[in-house]
Amino acid sequence: MRWNRRYIIKSYIKASLWLVPFFSVLAYMLVHRITYGIGGWLLRTGRIDETTGLLGLTMVGARSALDTVVTLNLSFLVFTFGSLLVAIQVAGGQYTPRIIATTLLRDNAIRFTVGYFVFTLLFAMRVLTRMGGEIVHQFNSFIAGVLGLISIVVFLYLIDYAARFLRPVSIVHRVGESGIAVIKSVYPESTTRTNYVETSHRPASPDRVVTNVGASGIVLAVNLEGLVAQARSANGIIEFVPQVGDFVAVDDPLFWLYGGAGAIDDCQLRAAVALGSERTIEQDPTFALRILVDIAIKALSPAINDPTTAVLAIDQLHRLLRLVGLRQLRGEEICDDIGELRLVFRTPNWEDFVHLTCTEIRHCGAGSIQIMRRMRSMLENLVQTLPPHRHAELRQQLELLDRTVEQHYSFPEDRALALIADSQGLGGALGVPPAIGAPTAEGGGSEK
Repeated sequence: MRWNRRYIIKSYIKASLWLVPFFSVLAYMLVHRITYGIGGWLLRTGRIDETTGLLGLTMVGARSALDTVVTLNLSFLVFTFGSLLVAIQVAGGQYTPRIIATTLLRDNAIRFTVGYFVFTLLFAMRVLTRMGGEIVHQFNSFIAGVLGLISIVVFLYLIDYAARFLRPVSIVHRVGESGIAVIKSVYPESTTRTNYVETSHRPASPDRVVTNVGASGIVLAVNLEGLVAQARSANGIIEFVPQVGDFVAVDDPLFWLYGGAGAIDDCQLRAAVALGSERTIEQDPTFALRILVDIAIKALSPAINDPTTAVLAIDQLHRLLRLVGLRQLRGEEICDDIGELRLVFRTPNWEDFVHLTCTEIRHCGAGSIQIMRRMRSMLENLVQTLPPHRHAELRQQLELLDRTVEQHYSFPEDRALALIADSQGLGGALGVPPAIGAPTAEGGGSEK
């Protein structure tokens, strides 16, 4: 199977809610045979009696108990799916639709609780349908009753979990954690230098162009190792034209080939690129920031007017931007083991990350003192904690923040308040903590 198809299938499995209930059906088909075998063995060896058994259930009592378990789990399933649909609508409207596939549908707690309800429902129905004559399957009725009691506990846990999960702080925290994971995977090394020195071994023009055929889509991921191996085998250079996250239409260029790479089969090259209808977070280092920015600017819209949620999003953006600033952002040119240029692959640079984080929130939150103070706190803290070669763009954003405050606030008292850095937005400590040994706002040295 080609690499891009494997990637699409893997992403589909991660974002599919129905797969866990489906496997719970398979588990039921196996478990009910095992429990009936154990129950028959217990009867044959005399360890339980058909009439008294483990619970001492009569036929009427057993049927009533099993009916209760079936009704409970059916109700739990209906309530869970109904609540999930409402949660998807609310989350998509209040936060951003991008969190549906990246967060809600990938949550294992929701998927496994639904799978447990399906398993218990099928098991209890199976025991109920096999009740006949005067034979009460005591062992299986006992197992069904235990599963029914556990399902009540699981349902109560799901209610509590969903209430916590759908809070803004939980949503943005999950997106932030996903962003940290992808940034570490795309940029595994810590920053050690101020800029890149590209080898520029590429010829002036490509020898051959490979275009996208079949269907348009967004670039989800690229098999970098596979492309480097193909270029090394052909003794050439491959240049991947778009970036991860770009939309590629039919007949748009995918690859520019140089030297011996011109002999590589087009199908092999296209198989190294996964296209889809929506961006995914696995290889896209800016997508987590994009989601958080969307949440922040939607919270700042007049229809919602929730700047505190925007501050929560900025908290996570602060984490991600600091991590990016401490990483060695990869250059365009990727070499093989012996140092020969084999692949040209573009990724966002430091300025791209800073602009994505700051520009839209600054424009949409210009009228909110809370946002102005939190953004200033973030930028000043990053200037203190990141290496000097990251400071130029941060200071540019601080200057833009000053000009935004001057333009939007007529009263000097409001301007003075908006120009104070505050990690809580409004109401926290005045200013970010100074660096060790730096003078305080009053002009003296640090007290700590």
